[in-house]
Amino acid sequence: MFTMKRSNLIILLMTCLALFYPNYALADIGGLTKCSESPAFKKRLTASVKKLEQRRSQYEKNSPSDLALKQQIDRTQARFDKYGRSNLLCGADGLPHLIAGPDSHTAEFVLPGCGFIYIAGWIGWVGRKYLRTVSKEKNPAESEIIINVPLALKIMTSGYIWPVSAWQELINKELIAPDNEVTVSPR
Repeated sequence: MFTMKRSNLIILLMTCLALFYPNYALADIGGLTKCSESPAFKKRLTASVKKLEQRRSQYEKNSPSDLALKQQIDRTQARFDKYGRSNLLCGADGLPHLIAGPDSHTAEFVLPGCGFIYIAGWIGWVGRKYLRTVSKEKNPAESEIIINVPLALKIMTSGYIWPVSAWQELINKELIAPDNEVTVSPR
């Protein structure tokens, strides 16, 4: 059964990767152009390098400040080069814009978004489970203030399947409190 779960997890991950694999940029979205072809993007690069060169001219050649600014210029040029080669789309302002549509860049937005929701849910689920577990102890208020680390780690390691656990509790009507347990302020 363990190998069955592992193979199902691998199939799910491969399906997600296949569905959300980033495609090349399409430059006909909302007036955006590829950064490598955008005059505003090139102008922004030139302005950034020129500003750093002006600061660099104030220092002695080969001084620590001069060398640090030279490295910063190299990093700036490498960053702009990477943006230009990565098929990002730039607006009239010369800045890269992320478009998450059905045709392109979905993985750049959807996967991190789902990752955020998953991690935030994991943290919330583990915290909820910890509080529910320590509430059954003889001194629950103390366990809320002074965290029982072994118990918390045990709960954290089992919390990665929180979507399944939440679904099971929802189906079993344990996730949502019944109406008679919810206090309503008088109006």
